[in-house]
Amino acid sequence: MSYEIVEAMLARRGVQIEAIAEIVYHLQKGYHPELTMDDCVISVKSVLQKREVQYTLYTGIALDELAEKRLLPQPLQAIMEADESLYGVDETLALGITHVFGMIGLTSFGYLDKEKIGVIHDLNEHGSAIHVFLDDLVAGLAAAASARIAHKNIKAKQYPGDV
Repeated sequence: MSYEIVEAMLARRGVQIEAIAEIVYHLQKGYHPELTMDDCVISVKSVLQKREVQYTLYTGIALDELAEKRLLPQPLQAIMEADESLYGVDETLALGITHVFGMIGLTSFGYLDKEKIGVIHDLNEHGSAIHVFLDDLVAGLAAAASARIAHKNIKAKQYPGDV
């Protein structure tokens, strides 16, 4: 697995790195007035370099694609086709990505899961495609990339005793 393979998989499913970076920018611009879209693209690409993130994306996207081809066993096939709200496995998988950069990713993921901004909204309003996992995985990616930026903020408050 490599970054290039994951980027191609996302593109095949209609998700561009820049679209994820736009969500990251939305999450962080209020805290970092100097933040650029390039910073956000770099952060998304950095998260995508992590092998556990690549494996998570590969798994979720494969399940979405198998469901589209009606190759999953019942009742999982019906659950995926209905995008059952109580399923929760999609969010559970995406949470693995959010934790790569700490708890701040979790709070951002919760916000994105509720608000469904940008490409997350587009995936959720999928029409005939099945994006049960992908919309949450993209939210997880954006949340992790946002948390990465937050952790790298050189203007973060320093406390006595910080080394």
